[in-house]
Amino acid sequence: MSGRLNREQVLRAAVTLADQNGIESLTMRKLGVELGIEAMSLYNHVANKTDLLDGMIDCVFAEIELPTSPDWRTAARERALSVRAALSRHRWATALMESRTAPGPATLRHHDAMLGMLRGAGFSIEMAAHAYSVMDSYIYGFALQETSLPFDSPESASKTAKAIMARFAAGEYPHLSELAVEKVLKPGYDYGAEFEYGLDLILDGLARALS
Repeated sequence: MSGRLNREQVLRAAVTLADQNGIESLTMRKLGVELGIEAMSLYNHVANKTDLLDGMIDCVFAEIELPTSPDWRTAARERALSVRAALSRHRWATALMESRTAPGPATLRHHDAMLGMLRGAGFSIEMAAHAYSVMDSYIYGFALQETSLPFDSPESASKTAKAIMARFAAGEYPHLSELAVEKVLKPGYDYGAEFEYGLDLILDGLARALS
């Protein structure tokens, strides 16, 4: 079996296991079972657990669309939405995306394309660094906050808000109550919709700084 496997298949299987059960539960033994091989056979394809994680993160970066629009703002916006979509599919990856000391080719290609887009739009090296930092801080921060929320759907958001409100007397926390009633408890409320509003504020600010 191990002779028919390749590194890409091992990494994709690991990503799937992490998606299903979380990165903490991923072990070489469980991955071997998933692939139908002995855990030791995995070392024909990955050097160790660190190399496995490096490759898994590179798989996630490979899913993110590279900036292609000639307009830097459009390209940055599309790229940000693509990053968020990838992190929504692979919630375990958020905290690991920029942690690798041996990044793979998809990771490096992604960063190089982003910097090239910013530099081509007229950003100085310093401003490109500022822009990249503020965008990624927002994207990863938002994704991290989403994973820690005590709800994951409009229905559970409404249920959670009602449960919290039931714990305090009417008028005790008027602004929280107002937000819950006028926003969170409204039909179709989606916290994720806040992402694009904040993203556009950042892009507006970068556009002003560039001009």
